[in-house]
Amino acid sequence: MVDGVEFVGGDPNSDEVECPAVWRAPGGAFIRGKTVTDPKFTARFNTDVGKGDDETDVWVPDRLFPAIREAVDDAYKPDRVGEGPHDFKTLLNAAKRSVIRFETRDAYDVSKASGYERWRQTGDLSEHRWTADFPDMVRKAVARGVSWRRVRIISRPASEYMRWEHAVTAKNVELGEEIRWLWRDLAADLLIPAADCWVFDNRVIRWNFQRGDNSNPGLYTFSSDPRVARDIAGAFEMAWVRGTPHADFDINSDVPGI
Repeated sequence: MVDGVEFVGGDPNSDEVECPAVWRAPGGAFIRGKTVTDPKFTARFNTDVGKGDDETDVWVPDRLFPAIREAVDDAYKPDRVGEGPHDFKTLLNAAKRSVIRFETRDAYDVSKASGYERWRQTGDLSEHRWTADFPDMVRKAVARGVSWRRVRIISRPASEYMRWEHAVTAKNVELGEEIRWLWRDLAADLLIPAADCWVFDNRVIRWNFQRGDNSNPGLYTFSSDPRVARDIAGAFEMAWVRGTPHADFDINSDVPGI
């Protein structure tokens, strides 16, 4: 907490998870809104007043004005608490059309890979378990018409982890996911993201950063910059076209010299 900063309110009717909001602070207020990126607006504003290097232009909807008025008049109730940061479920529940998942690594955190060690030793997949609510999340999203697609870009020959992941992927497909695989050498000319991510309705990106030892620190960041979302969604579609559906993908394929 920052001393003297009080949450006043957010857009009450926002259908987006990254809601505009207002905070009161000694001597002023903080406003969160969409950063103005269109240069014609910036140029227009600059005809009225100069812009410092440490300033930014922000757009907020009319619906936020009552909260701004509360902040100006000191008419808000102290100790208000907002909804907090949006988690995966919140983003998924807000999705109306599509969920895409970009995976670009050859290994992930084996401590979170249910049944992985047993599979390594015996080839048996019987110990594999989903996280408790993942199956229901996928089924419910697909049932309400959300397209759920995943692309995995991997090196060849495939790593041991990817062979295990390929072995358990049929269960993802059964839940309603569409999954395609793409060899890294066939994706070399694509501008793919440097970190794995989820993209909801081609609008909100949730980045996941793994450590160099493949462990997962649970570090997630978000972006709703339409330019970034456009680029990531475009790269995904190109990888999707080149990718092979799970049922047809030969994980044992190899190319000498690659």
